[in-house]
This record gives sequence, structure tokens and C-alpha cells, in this order.
Amino acid sequence: MGFALNIRSDHPSAHAIAELWDEISAFEDSASMRALGYAPHFTFAMYDSGAIDPETAWKALQRASANEAQQRIVFRRLRYFDGSPLVLWAEPESDAALARIHRSVHARIDPALCRPHYRPGAWVPHCTLGVRVRDDHRDQALGFARSFNRVIEVVFDVVDCVAYPAVRIVSERRLPASAGQPQA
Repeated sequence: MGFALNIRSDHPSAHAIAELWDEISAFEDSASMRALGYAPHFTFAMYDSGAIDPETAWKALQRASANEAQQRIVFRRLRYFDGSPLVLWAEPESDAALARIHRSVHARIDPALCRPHYRPGAWVPHCTLGVRVRDDHRDQALGFARSFNRVIEVVFDVVDCVAYPAVRIVSERRLPASAGQPQA
């Protein structure tokens, strides 16, 4: 067991990422992101059980996002984390607000308590699209990522703390809309 601090999209625009999940699931042994039962998201920190109290971590995320509005994130490029299995993800065009929240969370909680890939200096802002790309579909998945030629805009409108596996929302807060941005 563990828990994570995230920003997710409950906004109607999230369907664009969900459509990519479905396209990428053709390269997987099963549809990994649909199986989560959780919305498109960015993870700021992941902690193993016992590393820190989830309530303390949630308070840190609340403070880190206190002055933040909903984030309209543009994606123009798909990337991957190499390994077996290959992981495909959408790269945010700009990650200034994401980086600001990440930095603030880790300024409030000792980064050594966090899983290594989510620590300052190692974290890569990414919206995961598929985590179980089969080795025999690797070349096709990489070809799909390289040939991606779309612009996707998604509004990320909720910060939360989730327990996993079997993702369960522990705490959440809707972010206010920014000026000129319609709410869902």
C-alpha cells in the first residue's frame, strides 16, 4: 500500500486523454489506465505506507496549491519511459505551475520520504497513457508516439491524495477556474 499526491482532470476535456488511453491499449496486454478507474492526472509525489502520514502529506499539497487555479495543459508530444514494459506518456507543453506545486510539496515534506522518481531533480512531469506496453508491440508503440501530430488541451481541476493499489481517493479539493476559463 501507498499513497500519492496528484492533480487530476474531472473536466470534460479529459476525454482527449482517455481516447489516447484507448488507442495505446492496443499495444498493451490489457488497458492499464482504464483499469485504474481514475481520471487523467499528474503525480507530484508517491509515498510508501509508513513513510509519512497521508493527512500530513495532504495538508502539504493543500498549502502548495492554495493559490493555484485550474491548469489548462497543452500536449503536443508523446514520450516514453524505457523499460520492460515500456511506458507511454503525454508531455506537457509548459510545466511551470506543475513544477511550482511539486517544488512546494517537497519543500514541506522531506524528499527522501518520497519514491525516488518523484523527488526533486528526478521528477518528470507526465500524464501517463499506458504502463504495460508489450515487448512484442514496442516498435509499433514507439512509432505511434513518434508520429503523434495532434494538439490536446486538458483542464486539470482537482488536487487530491489517493491510496493505492486499487486507487481510492482519500482527500480532494476542486481548484477555482482561472479568469476566462469555463468550469465543467
